[in-house]
Amino acid sequence: MKKLIFMAVFLLGIIFTANSQDIARHALGVRLGDNDGFGSEISYQHELSKMNRLEVDLGFRNNNDYDAFKLTGIYQWVWNIDGGFNWYAGFGAGIGSWNAGKDYMGNNDDGIFINADGNVGIEYDFDIPLLISLDFRPEFDLVGDYKKGTDFDIALSLRYQF
Repeated sequence: MKKLIFMAVFLLGIIFTANSQDIARHALGVRLGDNDGFGSEISYQHELSKMNRLEVDLGFRNNNDYDAFKLTGIYQWVWNIDGGFNWYAGFGAGIGSWNAGKDYMGNNDDGIFINADGNVGIEYDFDIPLLISLDFRPEFDLVGDYKKGTDFDIALSLRYQF
């Protein structure tokens, strides 16, 4: 069964590789989603090759409950579906810091966190320099207990391509 699944994924990869389309050299914009309560992030994508890119996202949070920031880097593979439609998948990591003030026992509730991230999504590349995408990013805590475990982030992104 494992061999059958591997072969199916391998063949799909070859098919999508044959239909590859160039991706933008640079894209800058916003990523709007849950993302551990960050809500929105500044997002940058940089082309590494014809089918690979690096995405870096920086999110801030400042409200009555806590202050936080997070920097995430994702390595992505991009495959063309049809015309301007692409799908992508990747992996990466994030690092951040939070401060929630004092907890109910008077102790400081703050620290740093490091997480491992996956990423899968779909995007549309318009004829104008605009890229819109919808993605799913599971995040798994490695160090720290900011969200205590796993977070499943769904986000909509708008980016200007140059």
